[in-house]
Amino acid sequence: MKLFKLLIFLILIIITIQVSAQTGNIRGFVYDKENGEPVIFTNVYLKGTTHGVATDVNGFYNISKIPVGKYILMVTYIGYDTLKVPIEISASSITNKKLFLTQSSINLDEFTVSAERQDMKTSVYTSIIKITPKQINKIPSIGTEPDLAQYLQILPGVIFTGDQGGQLYIRGGSPIQNKVLLDGMVVYNPFHSIGLFSVFDADIIRNADIFTGGFNAQYGGRISSIMDITTRDGNKKKLAGKFSASTFGSKLMIEGPIKKITEDDIGSSSFIFSGKTSYLEQSSKILYSYIDENGLPFNFTDLFGKLSFNAGNGSKLNIFGFSFSDKVNYQQVSNLSWNSKGIGTNIIVIPVGSMVLMKPNISFSNYNIELEEADNKPRSSSINNFNVGLSFVYFMGNNELDYGIEILGFTTDFIFYNTSDLKISQKENTTEFAFFGKYKFNLGNILLEPGIRTQYYSSLSNLSLEPRFGIKYIINDRLRIKSSAGLYSQNLVAANSDRDVVNLFYGFLSGPENIQDEFDNKTVKHKLQKSAHYIAGVEYDFSNRLNLNVEGYLKKNLQLTNINKKKIYPDNKDFASKPDFQKKDFIIEKGDAYGFDILLKYDFRRTYIWFVYSLGYVNRFSEDEGDNNEIILKKYTPHFDRRHNLNFVASYTFGKNLNWEISSRWNLGSGFPFTQTKGFYENLIFEDGPSTDYTTINGDLGIIYDDVNGGRLPYYHRLDITIKRKFEFGNNSTLETMISITNVYDRQNIFYFDRIKYERVDQLPFLPSVGLNLSF
Repeated sequence: MKLFKLLIFLILIIITIQVSAQTGNIRGFVYDKENGEPVIFTNVYLKGTTHGVATDVNGFYNISKIPVGKYILMVTYIGYDTLKVPIEISASSITNKKLFLTQSSINLDEFTVSAERQDMKTSVYTSIIKITPKQINKIPSIGTEPDLAQYLQILPGVIFTGDQGGQLYIRGGSPIQNKVLLDGMVVYNPFHSIGLFSVFDADIIRNADIFTGGFNAQYGGRISSIMDITTRDGNKKKLAGKFSASTFGSKLMIEGPIKKITEDDIGSSSFIFSGKTSYLEQSSKILYSYIDENGLPFNFTDLFGKLSFNAGNGSKLNIFGFSFSDKVNYQQVSNLSWNSKGIGTNIIVIPVGSMVLMKPNISFSNYNIELEEADNKPRSSSINNFNVGLSFVYFMGNNELDYGIEILGFTTDFIFYNTSDLKISQKENTTEFAFFGKYKFNLGNILLEPGIRTQYYSSLSNLSLEPRFGIKYIINDRLRIKSSAGLYSQNLVAANSDRDVVNLFYGFLSGPENIQDEFDNKTVKHKLQKSAHYIAGVEYDFSNRLNLNVEGYLKKNLQLTNINKKKIYPDNKDFASKPDFQKKDFIIEKGDAYGFDILLKYDFRRTYIWFVYSLGYVNRFSEDEGDNNEIILKKYTPHFDRRHNLNFVASYTFGKNLNWEISSRWNLGSGFPFTQTKGFYENLIFEDGPSTDYTTINGDLGIIYDDVNGGRLPYYHRLDITIKRKFEFGNNSTLETMISITNVYDRQNIFYFDRIKYERVDQLPFLPSVGLNLSF
């Protein structure tokens, strides 16, 4: 019997090899013929067959296990002429074919083949939004320059806390729990102090994948979300660029070939450089003095450069670097400055005669932030980082195997003083090692994507085993249901507490070892932050132009590390009897984030409509002192627990030559939680101990707080509008003028309440801006 089973097994192997021998493969890249830039997410298929794929973020396509024969290879994408290329597939062969698309001069009334829609039928894609520059340009551009930060604010599940010092919170996750990658490099602060702008130039972005949860094993080291941003290579055909100027700032972007791309198998190379700066502090003293006669104290400068070298078969090497800086000068209050620098490389290797795609990368970066306040106490944080990765993609017909390794190392140096005037500091080196693997099964109407990631945190001596899983069931051509789940971990801790409303100072710390040994009457088994994600949703295409996506989610934050705002005693032997939550620099918490998101999108001809509604709940549990001095677990809501959030975006192109465009965005959000004030008292510091004469000294102002975040601020709502007009100068030059108004009806949206001065601080009022963009 055993011999019979072995014989059957060998026969199956022989049949499989024989079938594979009767098939071939075709792969390559799709480029824009005008500039040589890869065309992403476009359909490549064999006419009259079911063999086809969508290109990836590099414009790469791979169609495998094609029966031997002659075919017509077709590429269809909106805005381009359909490409038809005759090919012949030989047994056991791999054909490399570069394809060049020509931009169409005809405006089609209707386009029935959507690469995005097709990709939804071949990938699980739970809780992911793919962003391109075209989409970013659809929203009102504050300061007339479209920006990724402004677009992220309209995504499902994303909460933005303010125009000044605001941060993004994604489905209940704090900013430290969001990982931002730029061409594979970790960026530690992607947003400027004036929260309207990111460090990224929208014109250099090729694509941004935003995972709001449930991401698979290729990503790790964070427990909430991933932002994976890919930049363009630069024009491979001709010198081109863009100059922008507005009342907020200016920008210059230039790109061009070092060696031009051709349709033969000869390689090419190109460059792209971008620099943008803000002079808002200076211009606002003249234009926006009604907001603050001292001006809006925000300055930043962002520089980015990239070199790309492409081989004839599509293999390529990218070398890139950046320098981002930010400075805020609040009159007689505080001075904040930070800078971020990095250099890195990523490579795509296409081995001859193999169906494996190799992707090595290596990068180095550092981030430093300093805050100077009136108390003259230093507050600083720095993180120096390197990350090395090597991943492989193996294509097997409609199935796909991704696997790889990742090494991450960083040094953190941190100094801070809490509200009890106690110094908190840390300097530490750590290294993380990870291995991941995932497999995509395409079973017709069912897509399965199991994955596994193992991550070892050397400084904490912790190994985290993290299973991930995704599934999609295609009910029919229009309706799909999907689900994903996974376990996630991270080491990094924020230098500020989740209880703070205004977080200008945003530093990074390595996960500490000296935290609580017990939490919630249970022994703490590890020092990591961990979260489990559970997501389910449905996609429905009302038509080729109108799409609905609904998702429900639960993020169970099994263990969180937070900076201790309750610390009142030094952690030494003199206070050994005091509970940990009163003496440790960091404390353990847990909690949940759950809710659902609705996204309705319409995109047809001149009209673009985007509607998002999110309902979310966030809670945390931390230890506190009960009425009888016993340790209890107390629930609170973090300051970003916005219950309702609605975004409505509409864009319309009009005019005889379609040279006018108007876009608007209206945002409505329920009020954020805040901690109310019970009263004040004189806080006396007995510097001389018992002999201090309290009748002759003056104390500081002490505050008696109510329950943490027990109150709610008023609702937030704001309308922004942008009007654009294009002027064409020949085939290659375009002048675009813009007028933008932020907060059109001058809604007084509260930012926070200064309990010491007893003053309300509002976000930006009615704020017009004008500008121009010259593309050449």
